[in-house]
Amino acid sequence: MRRITQEAAFFDRRRFLEALGLGVAAAISGSCSRDARGSEERMLAPPLDRREAFPAPRNVNFDLPSITPREKAAAHGNFLEFLPGRGGPVWKYMESFEVAPWTLEIAGECERPRVFDLDRLFAMELEERVYRFRCVEGWAMNVPWTGFPLRNLLDVARPLSSARFVAFTSALHPDDMPGVRESRYLRWPYVEGLRMDEALCDLTFVATGVYGRPLLKQHGAPVRLVVPWKYGFKSPKSIVRIELTREEPRTFWRIRPHEYGFLSNVNANIPHPRWSQETSYWLDTGDTFPTPLFNGYAEEVGALYPDEPQSKRPPLRPGEIAR
Repeated sequence: MRRITQEAAFFDRRRFLEALGLGVAAAISGSCSRDARGSEERMLAPPLDRREAFPAPRNVNFDLPSITPREKAAAHGNFLEFLPGRGGPVWKYMESFEVAPWTLEIAGECERPRVFDLDRLFAMELEERVYRFRCVEGWAMNVPWTGFPLRNLLDVARPLSSARFVAFTSALHPDDMPGVRESRYLRWPYVEGLRMDEALCDLTFVATGVYGRPLLKQHGAPVRLVVPWKYGFKSPKSIVRIELTREEPRTFWRIRPHEYGFLSNVNANIPHPRWSQETSYWLDTGDTFPTPLFNGYAEEVGALYPDEPQSKRPPLRPGEIAR
C-alpha cells in the first residue's frame, strides 16, 4: 500500500527537480556557448604568426565608412578546392591545409624570374586598404585587406614588352582539399588571369592579410589577389605561381564560357544567364542595394574599358562567350 505524499514534501521535491533541471539546462547552455566560442576562435585564428607586419598603416585613399564584421566575412565564402559547388563555411574543411612554408613563383615573359618565400612577401611595404567585394552570386562586403599593389611585385620581375597577360595559379593539394577530390572532372588547378593593363592598375592588390592580421585560410592564405572592380572569382586565392604570357591564359571558368567571361567586370547591365546582377546584398545584413558599375570603382578603372556595356543586355545562351 502506497502512502500519500505530504504536500510540503511534494513541493520541496518539485523545487529540487526544477532546480536540477535548470542546472542541467544551464550546464548545457554553458557547454554550447563554450563550443560556439571555440568554433569562432578556430574560424578566426590566423595560420601564421607575423606580428612584425601587422597592423599596417591604412591608405586613406582606399577607405569606406563601414566594414563587414570580421566573423561574418570569415564564416562564408567560395573556395572550390575545399567546398565545391557552393559558398559556405569553407573554414570547416581546411584543417589539414598547411600554408607554411610557401613559395610564390613569377615566371614567363619577364627579364628576372623570381621565387618569393613568405619572408620576402611580408617584407614588402605593406598597407591596408578597405575594398568593396562583390561575389558573382550577388553577396557583397567591405573588407580591410593588407598587402601591396601587384605592380610592385611585377616590377621586380621586369615584364617584357611581349607580356600581354598575367596568369595566376592557385595551390593544388588534393590530399588536403576535399573539393578537388569530389570534383575531379573540373580542370584543376584553379587558374585566373588579367590583361597586363589590369594587372598594372593601382587597385589590383596582392593581399597577405585581412582585418589587421595574416590572411585566414578561408580568405586565401598565405597570399591572394584582390581585384575589387571584378567579381570575386577573378581574385584567386592561395597563389603559387604568377606567369606573364603572350596569349590570353585558359582560365578555370572556361568550362562555362557563357556564364563566366575573362573580363567579368561588375556590371548590372550584363546578367548572369541564371540570375540578374541588378541588385547586390550585404553578406552580414541581407540588405539589398543597386549594383554600382565596376563595383563603385568606375572613376578609377572606367578608362580601361571604353566598350563596357552601358545598357541592358540579354542573358547569354550556351555556345555564346561571356565578356
